[in-house]
Amino acid sequence: MNYEVVIGLEIHVELATKSKIFCGCTTKFGGEINTHCCPICTSMPGTLPVMNERVVEFAAKAGLAMNCEIANFSKMDRKNYFYPDLPKAYQISQFDLPICKGGYVDIEIEGKTKRIGITRIHMEEDAGKLLHDQWEKGSLVDYNRCGVPLIEIVSEPDMRSPEEARAYAEKVRLILQYTGVSDCKMQEGSLRADVNLSLRPIGQKKFGTRTEMKNLNSFRAILRAAESEIQRQSRVLDEGGVITQETRRWDDDEGKSYAMRNKEEAHDYRYFPEPDLVPIELTDETINKYRESLPELSHERVKRYIHKLGIPEYDASLITASVKTADFFDDTVNSGADPKTASNWIMGNLMRLMKEVNTEDIPFGGEMLHELIGLIEKGAISNNIAKTVFAEMFRTGKTPLEIVKEKGLEVVSDAGELGQIVDKIISANSKSVEDYLGGKQKAIGFLMGQVMKETKGKANPPMVNKLLRDKLELLK
Repeated sequence: MNYEVVIGLEIHVELATKSKIFCGCTTKFGGEINTHCCPICTSMPGTLPVMNERVVEFAAKAGLAMNCEIANFSKMDRKNYFYPDLPKAYQISQFDLPICKGGYVDIEIEGKTKRIGITRIHMEEDAGKLLHDQWEKGSLVDYNRCGVPLIEIVSEPDMRSPEEARAYAEKVRLILQYTGVSDCKMQEGSLRADVNLSLRPIGQKKFGTRTEMKNLNSFRAILRAAESEIQRQSRVLDEGGVITQETRRWDDDEGKSYAMRNKEEAHDYRYFPEPDLVPIELTDETINKYRESLPELSHERVKRYIHKLGIPEYDASLITASVKTADFFDDTVNSGADPKTASNWIMGNLMRLMKEVNTEDIPFGGEMLHELIGLIEKGAISNNIAKTVFAEMFRTGKTPLEIVKEKGLEVVSDAGELGQIVDKIISANSKSVEDYLGGKQKAIGFLMGQVMKETKGKANPPMVNKLLRDKLELLK
């Protein structure tokens, strides 16, 4: 390709406050249509907004986690435009004095670290949701989402490929989840991104004309939309055409984008200070208090896991890719489990089960994995039985001991009982016995497998191994 790709992202994030930004209505996802709203968030005449202090705190924490400067003085502004799902015909947002500016996020791409600048992070309220009735050929509106607190994270145009854009969005989501300011559930609209993309001839310093694709709600959509737009703009430029600055809608099912409207500039919104809200003043003491309350972030945990717990970098990176698996790992190790053993269980069995049911939730605590590991170490259950127990733990949330007792999975360690089973297996597998006596050590593995099969995996492996070898030695 003869062009350099230039990408910037605007990421909209719903904050995890219990109430909305300017009223006491719940922010809980779902609910009956138009039941999570009141005269304030539907902008009835005579109502006044009141700033939710927790929104300011969460916005500042997000900025601190992304290395931003937090403003001691900021204000809210009216952004004027009309949409049916925004009942007052303006949005309360921030314009020239946002709460955060000048940060950065480091991403890993192709084995290298790249720094993506953040222009600003500002607070605003969300709009409602239009429900289109295809039979009546009309639209209805649900105001439940009106007034849900948002932050908008505006990056610098520092990304040069769709892969970098995806990696940046994933890193931002991870930071927000670790700080606890948002659940970032993209399937519920808690995090969505606008992709601003342009092309310029290689070597040219001036940016090309950009387009914006709105409301992408998956990392896959961000990647595919950017790839598609690169191809579209390349064709236009190669044919001598001109790129129109416009907003486009991405259809992920069709894999295509469609022009919606010419891109509006900031002055078209007729910003002016929100007269019903006082400015936001944060002292240095308050900002430092927010900074000190930040939890350990993913890159910090990676370092601790490697240097203090002694697990490999690969394990540490995989575990910290989700705050829930990282918290689960910490709980397991803090309960007394060996770090490497715990990481093996999480990377193998736990992540496989989470992927199978497409969930990020873990239905039991790390202390229960420690209990399961303890049963293996004491010889109460075998490794294979433990995998069965673990799957049942994930399905039911029951403790390992409850499952072992309910299903009769205790290891058979009775020497007399195991001796009889070993005799039976030796008698039934003369060829393998001859192979072992002839010096083929691998034959013992087959005989072991037959004993485990006979006992449905409940035989004590070290005891079986010793009994087999002792009895086979007597046949020499």
